[in-house]
Amino acid sequence: MSLRIVVSIKQVPDPEHFDKISLDPHTGSITRTGVPLVTNPLDRHALEEALIIKEQHGGLVYAITMGPPQARKVIEDAFAMGVDKGAILCDQLFAGADTFATARILSAGIRSLGDYDLILCGNDTVDGATGQVPAQLAEFLGVPHVTHVRKIDVLDEKSAAVERSIEGGYLKIEVQFPAVISVLKNINRYRLPTVMGIVEAAGKEIVELDASTCREFGIGNEEMGMKGSPTKVAEVFQSTVKRKVYMIEGEPEDVARKLVRNLRERQSI
Repeated sequence: MSLRIVVSIKQVPDPEHFDKISLDPHTGSITRTGVPLVTNPLDRHALEEALIIKEQHGGLVYAITMGPPQARKVIEDAFAMGVDKGAILCDQLFAGADTFATARILSAGIRSLGDYDLILCGNDTVDGATGQVPAQLAEFLGVPHVTHVRKIDVLDEKSAAVERSIEGGYLKIEVQFPAVISVLKNINRYRLPTVMGIVEAAGKEIVELDASTCREFGIGNEEMGMKGSPTKVAEVFQSTVKRKVYMIEGEPEDVARKLVRNLRERQSI
């Protein structure tokens, strides 16, 4: 058995530095200046699952991302984990894409790579957290999809049994290839790059794709980026929380009584 697996990954702001993120009040977009960028955490689990399947059944793992030139870093990191090939979709026409336009562009990029059996994604990203791209990508490709997956068992070259998490349990589903599967954190524990992996990554080529790739698959300029995005940010506002400080002094027992009395008077308890 030999499977061709594509993993869609994204560069996102490091969750450890979310306190530095702000919103541009004029454009409604995220201002990420000074915030380190990393591979979306759930996408790392998708990469790991692809590598596990390759180790068990053989095949090829291809990583693809859409973003500005610096997004090449996530492909390089994927190479260091053990991914075989990688590609980046990069063009100014892609700027401002919502999930719908992003999925459309990714579908063209994946088609350009040739035949595939399985497409893996993180279930959602830490910046947008919509969880929409995997399902939209499957629709553009015309293949089945399963989301919120916690386990994948490849049955043969044409199918896999997956466990999809639901409230209070899980669903066991058999899905036919080609298919899109988006995974959760508990599906595996992803590996860290090795020194040898980092060295080997330096010698691997990243395929560069642009708007011309999309046009080859019938996607016009007006269907890319902000022009091709049906959702727009209507308004951005900053929520402010004001707190009133109420100081109580005295012995601990007296303070406790006063606090309870005060809360009852305010109908807080």
